[in-house]
Amino acid sequence: MSEAAPGFLDPVTYVSPARARLAEVTRDLIDAVMTSADVADSDLEAVADRVEAATAALVGTRASRTDGLGFAARSHGDYLPRSPVVGAASPLAPGTIEWEVVDDVEHPGRFRCIARGIMTAAYEGPPTYVHGGMLALAFDEVLGIANIANGNPGMTGSLSIRYRRPTPLFKPLRWEAWIERVEGRRVHSKAQVWHEDTLCCEAEGLFIQPSEELRQQYFAAVMEARGDGEAPSA
Repeated sequence: MSEAAPGFLDPVTYVSPARARLAEVTRDLIDAVMTSADVADSDLEAVADRVEAATAALVGTRASRTDGLGFAARSHGDYLPRSPVVGAASPLAPGTIEWEVVDDVEHPGRFRCIARGIMTAAYEGPPTYVHGGMLALAFDEVLGIANIANGNPGMTGSLSIRYRRPTPLFKPLRWEAWIERVEGRRVHSKAQVWHEDTLCCEAEGLFIQPSEELRQQYFAAVMEARGDGEAPSA
């Protein structure tokens, strides 16, 4: 991503082809769990046993999802691949969303994040439409990418969303995110999501660049797990 997004690190070895493939087949499993109908309980139990065995082969025992940190990310170059929106290594991500950073013609000298993809069954809210909370998550991510690309990383202070039209599942969507203005450590950004020529939803975000003292405080656990004194970029 470093060529497309100024300031981003090159892809890290964490996202190997094998890990990306595992994430993709896990997404298939998630969608199958969400959409399979008229399956006998005995078949569901048999699949659950096989999934449990596969997990044990990966981590040596039944996975604990509540024990805290494992992999300690250093920066967006490390943890963006784990993103629940665009992460190639995250089974929670749709696995369909690709993004790029381009010149923002409406704001000369700045960059705009453009993301395209399809939201699938796991992200359904109203029947056949994307859950509003999933749209908020996607907005938070693309806004964050736009902020970083412009050299203004920050933590979300507030996110305001206006739902104009239902956003369809299984249809091509396009997100655009950009910075409106920067006031000291406060970054004001906006984003939209479109289906073809229809504006479905838009967002305004306020992002705060934490002071160095707060960065050290917020990310103490990450620094301890990583074994150094550098806090990751926000």
